[in-house]
Amino acid sequence: MDFAGTSIQLRGFVRTEDVSDFVGLWLREDGESGSLAFDNMERRQIKGTTGWTEYSVSVQVQPDAQRLFFGFPLAGTGKAWVDDMRLLVDGKPIWDAPKVLRETTVLDADREFDAGSKIALTELSTVQIANLATLGKVWGFLKYHHPQVTSGQRHWDYDLYRILPAILAAPDRAAANEVLAKWVAALGRIGECQPCAQLDEKELELRPDIAWIEAEDRLGADLGRLLRGIRRLRPADGKQFYVSLARNGNPAFQHELSYTGVKLPDAGLQLLALFRFWNIVEYWYPSRDLMGENWDHVLDEFIPRIALAKSAEEYERELMALIARIHDTHANLWSAIQVRPPMGACQLPATVRFIENSAVVTGFANDAAGPASGLQIGDVIETLDGVPVPRLVEKWKPYYADSNDAAMLRDMGRTLTQGECGDIKVNVRRDNRTLEIAAKRLSVTAKPGKDTHDLPGDTFRRLSDDVAYLKLSSVKLVDAAHYVDGAAGTKGLVIDIRNYPSEFVVDALGSLLVDEETPFVRATKGDLSNPGAFHFEAPVSITPAKPHYGGKVVVLVDEVTQSSAEFTSMAFRAAPNAFVIGSTTAGADGNVSQITLPGGQSTMISGLGVFYPDKRPTQRVGIIPDLVVKPTIAGIRAGRDEVLEAAIRHILGPGAPAAAIEKLAKAGKD
Repeated sequence: MDFAGTSIQLRGFVRTEDVSDFVGLWLREDGESGSLAFDNMERRQIKGTTGWTEYSVSVQVQPDAQRLFFGFPLAGTGKAWVDDMRLLVDGKPIWDAPKVLRETTVLDADREFDAGSKIALTELSTVQIANLATLGKVWGFLKYHHPQVTSGQRHWDYDLYRILPAILAAPDRAAANEVLAKWVAALGRIGECQPCAQLDEKELELRPDIAWIEAEDRLGADLGRLLRGIRRLRPADGKQFYVSLARNGNPAFQHELSYTGVKLPDAGLQLLALFRFWNIVEYWYPSRDLMGENWDHVLDEFIPRIALAKSAEEYERELMALIARIHDTHANLWSAIQVRPPMGACQLPATVRFIENSAVVTGFANDAAGPASGLQIGDVIETLDGVPVPRLVEKWKPYYADSNDAAMLRDMGRTLTQGECGDIKVNVRRDNRTLEIAAKRLSVTAKPGKDTHDLPGDTFRRLSDDVAYLKLSSVKLVDAAHYVDGAAGTKGLVIDIRNYPSEFVVDALGSLLVDEETPFVRATKGDLSNPGAFHFEAPVSITPAKPHYGGKVVVLVDEVTQSSAEFTSMAFRAAPNAFVIGSTTAGADGNVSQITLPGGQSTMISGLGVFYPDKRPTQRVGIIPDLVVKPTIAGIRAGRDEVLEAAIRHILGPGAPAAAIEKLAKAGKD
């Protein structure tokens, strides 16, 4: 990345033949911390057989980017061709972009611990754990407050390694605090700030949690005084070396090294991972107050768990358990998701969904998979190899970083039957009797089945003269007006968001559903001068446009509705005739912020706080329907879509015959 510019675009022509999953272009920028920006065409679902068509993907040029990757993936089976690929910077060929020389930083100059932390541990005493917890909090506070660190003059990871031996050797809290006080003082005197930062109380949603720097019984007089002085004299310029705010307001964590070459176990590196993630959450997670956890206690608990992990896999699993404690569906340990239980390369060729608190078979990988497996749609899985499903759920729950139970059970359903390849005994409840089935786990190279709950077939259709239907899993931005034109004259439009939108249509489609300027969301973002503070932004509105749809709008949601899908649901809900039907969504709204962790690991957080205009939160809560309708086991067995039926009933009115409604919904499904 030796060039300057604003945006990078990869363009090319694509042709496909019998593609089962998807193909597309792919573009990614990496910095020293890992991936900084990414775009691909997976959500456009280019599959089947298509003629030559031009497509593009694009990313914004990131100031810390060092490498650019691009390619053409084919997922599943089939053939695909790509031709005339062009890489453009601000619309011009990349070789015409202005050249730049990337500046070096202290991270390039300080290489002492490139091979590892030189810290080895086999056990930790109660005193050591308490002192390490204080070190973790002080290290994080200094990372985002001390000018020597915020200006990029210290390799702060390696400074942690340098202080660790003395903290581990301290016989008690007082001795450790003395070590820390001398360490802080050695960073240099804090100059006068012109001007100093002040915490603006206006539209303040979350204030910094820094009362602990006043606790001299924990820190001692000298250390507490030094920390309070650093806090008081922080400059108002908001400059930070390890974090910045992206254009949309969510935090971007730059200069966080991944240390992929360090051999594990490495206790110092593992503690660095804990301290890095813990402090990112402490200062830059907008939903810190919604976690439902005592974050200080989490730090105490995970110091021995992570520091003493004896293998790379154990370290990954403990990181996964730590990340799960912030209860954010965006925040799994995505780089090592294979260690999340249940583990294994195979699973039953069936789609499993939790319905009525039971694991229910709702589909299969293909038409032949059902009969071959011995399972039937509507079977309730009670045990796997003799272990009851509720016991498995309880055992695996600590490793699932989901915002709420709806999202957790959704994710568990997707992997419930995963394990070693080969035979497995499955007890199912079918027709009020329990059957034992000898099934086989098969390779998971192909998806076990559809895990969204919208209708198969066309993106838009009229189910009848009175009811139009639009699903967002294959929606096209350029066709927004055509959808509304196609729905003209109907009593109601069903917008199915029991999926993830293929394109962002909040403005293009939402503007056709409102008749006046309509606010639908407020966000909070962090404050670089006041780490830990989050302020409300002004409400975001939808501006009306033509053609206008004036009928009823029914939005369908469920546990698959997540992130951009939830944001879109909020927008459409703001329409004057809108009504939301379904069940609680995944509760992970807002743009994501990527986090690089030592050992080549990575996770994310929901980087913006997302609220309704009246400041009600959506994180963890999800989108609560106006009318709660959930599928039933009986409905699954009968092939019904009870959520869609409720939408049709709402449009046609309570007098519409139930049999006619069911028939209409089934016709759309078929």
